[in-house]
Amino acid sequence: MTEVATDLARARAGFAALQARAQSHAVALRPPPAEPTTCCGRGCNGCVWEGFYAAAEWWRQDALEALQAAATEAAPPG
Repeated sequence: MTEVATDLARARAGFAALQARAQSHAVALRPPPAEPTTCCGRGCNGCVWEGFYAAAEWWRQDALEALQAAATEAAPPG
């Protein structure tokens, strides 16, 4: 996920991409946020989807930091 997700397909794709990258580098990530199941579909202010996308962005940033930390630790001294 290179940018903030604003739809479910982009969020799912971003989760999958970062999880695959983490797995290939043997980096453990916490599970991504669960998708909401309680949306009423009326476009409420403070919709559960807004919270989900905010949590997805927080997860993305956390995953990127974990990957960066692993890369820094694996880099040869120089």
